[in-house]
Amino acid sequence: MAGDQREVEITLKTIGPARPTSIRVSSPIEVCDLRRLVAAERRLPADRLKLVLRGKTLHDKNGNEDARIRLEDGDSLIVAVMPKPPAKHLHEGSDDEEEELKFHIPQSTSRWKRMIFSFLHEKLRLPDIVLIAMFSISLKAWAGVILWFSLAPVAHRWGVGPLYIIGTGFLIILLNLGRRQHGDLSAYSIFNEDFRELPGTLNAERLDRDIRAGRF
Repeated sequence: MAGDQREVEITLKTIGPARPTSIRVSSPIEVCDLRRLVAAERRLPADRLKLVLRGKTLHDKNGNEDARIRLEDGDSLIVAVMPKPPAKHLHEGSDDEEEELKFHIPQSTSRWKRMIFSFLHEKLRLPDIVLIAMFSISLKAWAGVILWFSLAPVAHRWGVGPLYIIGTGFLIILLNLGRRQHGDLSAYSIFNEDFRELPGTLNAERLDRDIRAGRF
């Protein structure tokens, strides 16, 4: 009401190196008008100002109506300038990067795999990294994992748990050794034809040659 309108003096505390200053404003006052007065007083961008009064952030709107506040003499109004939002093309770039990080099942995948993927992704909300791990492993590997966990209690019951784990480690090593093609050199010179050494191999002959050439 007009009879309640009065002028009060409040303190503006801007976040940053600026010192606090006093300003006289009407009370009650609409937040949008207060924002414009503060922006003009401190020469700040009104659209990026954040005003905090008595621990609460002030908003221009209260529902569909303009928000009004009642100020008292000596009130402290904290003023902060929010950083500029990144450019639109940067937003689009980050969205593209996030899209690339998401797991997408190939189009050639069978129907039952698609159904499982849809259930895990949409119903159970599993993270993409878990889905990548699950769908990157072949059926044979999954069968081996299930068999290993099925036999583990049996090995524990018979008291050969440590041997079971050690044997599993050796089996994994053997299965991942691979096969050398004809003409490929082994990683160990003694297994190569005529004991041919690999490039960069350090041996006594090379050390002697480097010493004689003054490289040490």
